[in-house]
Amino acid sequence: MTLQQLKYVLEINKRGSMNEAARFLFISQPSLSNAIKELENELSITIFERTNKGITLTQEGIEFLSYARQVVEQAELLENRYLDAAPSPQHFSVSTQHYAFAVNAFVQLVKQHGQLQYELALRETKTHEIIEDVKSMRSEIGILFLNDFNRKVISKLLREGNLMFHRLFIAKPHVFISVNNPLAKQSSVTMEDLEEYPYLSFEQGEYNSFYFSEEILSTVSRPKSIKVTDRATLFNLLIGLNGYTISSGVLSKDLNGNDIIPVPLEIVDDIEIGWIAHKNVSLSHLAESYIEALHHHIE
Repeated sequence: MTLQQLKYVLEINKRGSMNEAARFLFISQPSLSNAIKELENELSITIFERTNKGITLTQEGIEFLSYARQVVEQAELLENRYLDAAPSPQHFSVSTQHYAFAVNAFVQLVKQHGQLQYELALRETKTHEIIEDVKSMRSEIGILFLNDFNRKVISKLLREGNLMFHRLFIAKPHVFISVNNPLAKQSSVTMEDLEEYPYLSFEQGEYNSFYFSEEILSTVSRPKSIKVTDRATLFNLLIGLNGYTISSGVLSKDLNGNDIIPVPLEIVDDIEIGWIAHKNVSLSHLAESYIEALHHHIE
């Protein structure tokens, strides 16, 4: 086993394609494929499963990747310390539902640990894709919520993917509305108060089951409903149409300004927001720092 082979494994997983990884590494695809096969034969494991749709990590590969990443990072520290080499890019990815605190934590991470070079990814995406990203180690961390309605379904998917949910905090339901909305002056609102206003929610694509919704009360029928795919569009519609969305109530004025406010929603429910990662896989130092930043921005 060589350090170069470990770097090959990391790059293939990052690119999701043998051809793309070979192009980035400036070697031929057959040479890269042979290097991986030699490594798999030597260790008597299968790291990548090859299909018509591309390559994915096997369960053995997921565990191997966690160790390979640590070895490569330690080797780079030695090179930088004793060979006076230029800092190599740091790598970290997170997939998350549409939470402002997740973005704030990411900003803090970059400010604290950003070198001259880094390759980081923040994916605000659909619920099912968050789970798949972490399962395949496209992202090291995922952020989503559980409540009494979706817990059984989401927890089953996490178990099947060998993933674990770690609680960040429990929130009471709120709605986000414009400061100019007629309901903005109320200390709380009911579902009946909201009936005449457009309901905004995040579209979940192919996996549009109620259980994958980013908003609680996803099964409630509403006379006016609009699906969006990104947070900026949703906030613009909150202001332009006097719409509303249901949320945790955690809002960032630094990112979203003062035009949108949270108002408590009068229903009995708890929103448990947390992060997911692979069981028994050591987190990178950037992942650990990001989790610390998450806690800082939800306090």
